[in-house]
Formats: sequence, structure tokens, C-alpha cells
Amino acid sequence: MGSAAVALRGTAKRYANGTLAVKGVDLAVGEGDFLSLLGPSGCGKSTLLRIMAGLVPPSEGQVERAPGEIGFVFQEPVLMPWATALKNVALPLELAGLSRREAAARAGEALARVGLDGFGKSYPRALSGGMKMRVSIARALVTRPKLLLMDEPFAALDEITRFKLNNDLLALWEAERFTAVFVTHSVFESVYLSRRIVVMASGPGRIAHDIEVEAGYPRGEEFRTSADYVAQCRRVSAALQDAMSGAGA
Repeated sequence: MGSAAVALRGTAKRYANGTLAVKGVDLAVGEGDFLSLLGPSGCGKSTLLRIMAGLVPPSEGQVERAPGEIGFVFQEPVLMPWATALKNVALPLELAGLSRREAAARAGEALARVGLDGFGKSYPRALSGGMKMRVSIARALVTRPKLLLMDEPFAALDEITRFKLNNDLLALWEAERFTAVFVTHSVFESVYLSRRIVVMASGPGRIAHDIEVEAGYPRGEEFRTSADYVAQCRRVSAALQDAMSGAGA
């Protein structure tokens, strides 16, 4: 791991209604790393992700980001229903001032990278849930981000589609080596994807455990069905139970 792509120092966030979402968070994500934020609902995972992106300002502390574009994938695809897949993906580039021709060319490349070559003219209503999420990922990747932030992007998908997208996401990450921060409720998903898992506790949101996943890449079905994967899932599950019980540091 090299220098930090993003770092939070003494970070806290209190919303206008008085809710203290996170407090005292110190977290550095190395360039090229794949880190998952794991924890129960309401522990501040999404708040931290939005602070990293600059979408939400912290109430306390500092946020340091390395130079470069940031891509963000929301829980829902959030596509424009009146625009084709190509137009949805090209939108960030057009807003940045690129010509329509150049934006369309790069959007087509991004769709091909997520397995949707030939679907550029399709409208969201004609796409499955997994395909819509692929379009959303392509839109986040089209700006060639150094940092890709994902907020439970596969949570609403069926297990088979989710496994396939997990594999495809890892292939993209291995090929392009952007820094990835991935929010999830799933122990199994976090272990399969990540090099490092930050387990969060709530009341207020804070880091309870910081776990290195002791497995190399590439990963596939051989890893997913291995005794090592099961053992690491058990270790992370125990840390999550510890955090939820309030015993996490």
C-alpha cells in the first residue's frame, strides 16, 4: 500500500436534527486498496462514504484526498429514464465540457468495460436490475476516477446477479487499480471483495475493528468455496457481533 487516497482525521458528523452519525473516526485508505465498510444499519457507513466524496461536510475533523477524479455509485442506479444507457453514462463528461462525440465514445468504452457492449441505445426500462447497476458503475468509471466509492450497490439484487457483479467489479479493479471503498451489510461480500474490512459500531458510528483479509488476488469460485474463505468469514462475523454488542473498541 502506498500513500493515502483519502484520509479522515478526527472526523465527526452531527446533522441539523441533532443526530450524531459518526464521531472520532480516523481512517486512511491506501492508493489502490479495496476497503469495505461493514456494519449494521445506522452505524454511519454511508455518512462516512459521503464525507469521503465531499458530498457531506464533516462537523469536526479533516478530510484529505489525493488529487484525481472521484466516482460514486449509489444504492439505486439513479438513471434518467428518458435517456439511453449511453446518454446516462456520457452525462458526467458532457457536464465537464467534453464534446458530445468524445463523451459518447468514452461512454461506449465504459459500457463495454462493464459487459454492456451493444446496449448503448437501450433505455433503463428495458434493462434488468443488474444491467441498470452496470450502467451506474460505467457512469462512475467514465471519468476515470482514482477513487471509486460504492454505497451498497448490489444489496437489492438476487444472489446470482450479485455474485456475478462481485466478480466483474474485482476484474475491473484488478485491471485499473483505482482505490475502492465499498459499503456493505454482508460479511460474505466484504471478505470476498476486500483487502481490508473496517467494521463499524453504532451509537455514534465509530470504527470497532480494522481487519486485513489474508487472501491474494485474483479471487473466484475456488476462493469462495474454500475453507480459508469460510474461516475468514467467521472471523469477520465474530468482529461484527462484537461491534454490535458494544464491545468493539
